[in-house]
Amino acid sequence: MEYGKDLKNRLKRIEGQVRGVMGMMEEGVDCTAVVTQLSAIESAISRAMGLIVSRNLEQCVRANIEQGEPTDSLVKEAVSLLVKSR
Repeated sequence: MEYGKDLKNRLKRIEGQVRGVMGMMEEGVDCTAVVTQLSAIESAISRAMGLIVSRNLEQCVRANIEQGEPTDSLVKEAVSLLVKSR
């Protein structure tokens, strides 16, 4: 699978958010603010995982259709990956 520039940029933003939280912790910022930022990071990671799985699924389904192969197992595998990530 090819990971597009948009996905890489998402992860760079998440990386920046994590650095920001580290800075907040070093500065002794209130735990509520830290947890709020961690929650935002968690959501961003979940969205990135969902996007990766959906794009991969789309590519695999297209390839299987072109080759005349079934797609049922691909969908089940994608759902399983998303469920595991929760």
